[in-house]
Amino acid sequence: MLCVTIGRSRHKAMIAEYHHLADSGADLVEMRLDYIGRHIDLSRLLADRRCPIVITCRRREDGGRWEKTEDERLMILRSAIASGVDFVDLEEDIAESVPRYGSTKRIISHHNFERTPEDLEEVHARLAALDADVVKIATLANSFTDCIRMMRLAETADVPTIGICMGDIGVVTRILALRFGAPFTYTTLSSDRKIAPGQIPFETMRDVYRPQTIDPETKLFGVVADPVAHSLSPQIHNAAFQTSNVNYRYLPFRIGADELPLFLQWCKEFGLGGLSVTIPHKEAMIELVSEAESACAGIGALNTVSINDMDATGYNTDYRAAMDCLQEALQTQKTMQNVETDSQDLFRGRGVLLLGAGGVAHAIGYGLRQRGAIVAVTSRTDERAEALARTLGGRALPWNARYDIRPGILVNCTPVGMHPDVDRTPYDKDKFDPDMIVFDTVYNPEQTLFIKDARTAGCFVINGLDMFVRQAAYQYKLFTGLEPPTDVMRATVKRVTSPVKF
Repeated sequence: MLCVTIGRSRHKAMIAEYHHLADSGADLVEMRLDYIGRHIDLSRLLADRRCPIVITCRRREDGGRWEKTEDERLMILRSAIASGVDFVDLEEDIAESVPRYGSTKRIISHHNFERTPEDLEEVHARLAALDADVVKIATLANSFTDCIRMMRLAETADVPTIGICMGDIGVVTRILALRFGAPFTYTTLSSDRKIAPGQIPFETMRDVYRPQTIDPETKLFGVVADPVAHSLSPQIHNAAFQTSNVNYRYLPFRIGADELPLFLQWCKEFGLGGLSVTIPHKEAMIELVSEAESACAGIGALNTVSINDMDATGYNTDYRAAMDCLQEALQTQKTMQNVETDSQDLFRGRGVLLLGAGGVAHAIGYGLRQRGAIVAVTSRTDERAEALARTLGGRALPWNARYDIRPGILVNCTPVGMHPDVDRTPYDKDKFDPDMIVFDTVYNPEQTLFIKDARTAGCFVINGLDMFVRQAAYQYKLFTGLEPPTDVMRATVKRVTSPVKF
């Protein structure tokens, strides 16, 4: 079950949100009474029960907002039980003061907003002994090790247990809670209504991660990054899995650099099928995989890991996708010019300027040099441009000299123009040559200022959305062996990056 937590200061708003959620298919709603600033009218809140309710009234020391007396709080909780509410949440120190009555189930809870304690098993045993129908332990994850410990605890518990690690690192424990035996997992109404760190919006949990149907046979995949909350990969891959009707799920993993080896080992032991790898782990992961395709060594980075039992193989789908985009553009350009050219010679001798000298520039530069292009690199940091140019056997230009050459292909590999900084561009609009092919690797927004200016100048343009979808499609095929539903993947990215969402 999905339990949506709501906290509003007025009864009317709390009731309206409850009705909306019940009508939207929520299995359970937690009413946080500590958010109500005035006298609490339980009879009004519980008058029209459309789905089961958890009543919680949390003190400040437990992460809540209750400011009245403890006696008043206990009276509210006892009254909720007397009213026959479905669940009541009781902290460890008050559980014996609020006796069981009627059919109301008791959630005995423990919260720690600073860390995950070493004695998790002892904490769980104390809570379970307090006449608990459900044990709830919510602690802050400061490492992925905390998540592993919490998931193991929940899986082996004798009493139904909701084991949650709060914060971005702990998001996976919320998604997999039902898989490890929890009767329900907590979500929030929307991203701007989070009650606790790391909560996932109800619609995202219900439609993207679908935890109710994750079972022991579900094959798991994920994206590993630090940070990871901004990644669109869970939306695009989960939509593709659902379209293909396969029992797969794709999760976000925020992992620090020091825990990357431990995390990959956990993935192997837990049976994950593969990973998308992004900043800052693309280079470090090469040293951890069993083997990697030759392009990874040439680029010095990978972005995909396929896992088969205890073997992990690395790939780089970024450069494959970029080369596909550029080859298609060059072929289209030649067709428009009525020029016949062998596809093997499309890049040979063609001048390219890469704006930026990071991982994306390295991947694209590698692919271009492999195909015979002449590559120049410019960056705001001269040393990085020079280092990449040496690696590629190309030429480095100072950032202020980027207009001194007229390349046949211009590629933006910087984040300039990415949402929310949509009014900036790395290239002056008056400097575009209409004969250029202009490629922006930024995909959010789809139409960056860089792309708009290039199109206005008459250039042939390639936007980053095409590259992003292509690299994800390559990953999908590596993960599943199936043909990717690229139309669904593209539509999903366009939907979640729509300005309406912001």
